Amino acid sequence: MARIFMRAVAVATVIACLPISHASAHCFVGNRFFPATLIVDDPCVADELSLPTVSAFRNGDDPSAHEADISAELSKKITDTFGISVGDTWIHLREPGGKTVQGFDNFATSFKFQFLTDPAEEFVMSASLDVDWGGTGSKAIGAEPFSTLTPTLFVGKGFGFLPESLKYLKPLAITGQVGYAVPTQSSTIEDGETTLNPQSVVWGGSLQYSMPYLKSAVEDKGLPDFVNRLIPLVEWSLSTETSNFNGGEERTTGTVNPGVIYVGDKFQIGAEAIIPVNRASGDGAGGIAQLHLYLDDIFPKTYGQPLFAASTH
Repeated sequence: MARIFMRAVAVATVIACLPISHASAHCFVGNRFFPATLIVDDPCVADELSLPTVSAFRNGDDPSAHEADISAELSKKITDTFGISVGDTWIHLREPGGKTVQGFDNFATSFKFQFLTDPAEEFVMSASLDVDWGGTGSKAIGAEPFSTLTPTLFVGKGFGFLPESLKYLKPLAITGQVGYAVPTQSSTIEDGETTLNPQSVVWGGSLQYSMPYLKSAVEDKGLPDFVNRLIPLVEWSLSTETSNFNGGEERTTGTVNPGVIYVGDKFQIGAEAIIPVNRASGDGAGGIAQLHLYLDDIFPKTYGQPLFAASTH
């Protein structure tokens, strides 16, 4: 865990020394707020910190191991529409027979550009390049010695366009993402054995129902404040191998994740189940929980501003 903090603090320190300018808040698109989802990424750039994200499940190894992950991710706006994220995960594995191994996964970064925002249509699109830096994690927990590059497209769309006859469906929103993961090495040789590193389509999304939207943009039902801050949702995250297969019959693995997010003024708390789509994705259900901090609301005049503002001329 100390290494996660050291990496996050190092990046934050460099960023904090750069000039500050003015910006908008996190992922609002017109009347629509897209929360930071736990499994897939949301379609906006923002100043945010996820710390911690904790998950526990039985992984897809054969035989399966009990896995517990603790991760952190720091996101920073460089401009109003371009941001970077850095993150790392500590992994604890309890293998069959009682043997345990633990260590950090590879360091991850993301460079995201939010290129389309249509407030009237509650529609947003962005693109990113995600980099998993090979050799920065522990071999004991299976961190890859090679890097993986994943260009990804994101989209978010609210259902506020629906007619009044369907007004109670207006709080619905959907997000989606699709990327293509390309390892920097087509194969890895270890102890005289060659392992192929497949390329994959990485895809997923979420379906959300926003109680804050129901109250503010549809109808105030007089519900308790706690209920009015909830966003029930279902996420899904899958990966489909497309080439350079390394044995095995299952080409698609992933999870479906029903849960709920509570949206506070300066933070959100989320919890979801982890349900594998097949045996290669995991053995039985698990769970994930996250504390997510809105740094643009906590530090609105300092860290919560982009480093460089767009020109007003």
